[in-house]
Amino acid sequence: MRGLIVYESLWGNTEKVARAIAAALSATLQVDVADVDSAPDSVVGYDLLVVGGPTHAFSMTRASTRQNAVSQNGAPSAPDRGIREWLNVLTPTEVAVKAVAFDTRVNAPRLPGSAAKVARQELHSLGFDTSLRQKSFHVHGYEGPLVEGELERAAQWGREVSDAHASHTA
Repeated sequence: MRGLIVYESLWGNTEKVARAIAAALSATLQVDVADVDSAPDSVVGYDLLVVGGPTHAFSMTRASTRQNAVSQNGAPSAPDRGIREWLNVLTPTEVAVKAVAFDTRVNAPRLPGSAAKVARQELHSLGFDTSLRQKSFHVHGYEGPLVEGELERAAQWGREVSDAHASHTA
């Protein structure tokens, strides 16, 4: 059984979460981790897809929000494409591959919007089995760092996804 984690990260926070999830999933799956610029445009051969990115302007990033992150907020660089653009070129699945989404976002309870929620909807429209709920992980401010305990939460969520995937395929 194989899993693929595709992430978009500007300051490294989302990548850290992706790698914590991958470590947890690797107990039961062979896991490949790819940043969105190098991610394959097809998930043929994978049994589980995990997609994660930062929440910008209440949703998945756009070219303009990624450039703002660089020019106004000091991000080291922006990926050529984000999760939004990758999902637009991702080949729809013929078999209902299990897919789940996560995001990183500012730790503000009343702040609306979630990149993971929008990604989950897009994955569903592409034919993925999105029965697992998306998850948000919190950062301090726009750049981070991650709120204390979030990597542990990510690992725990990875174990929950692994367990749910195992029961789905049993």
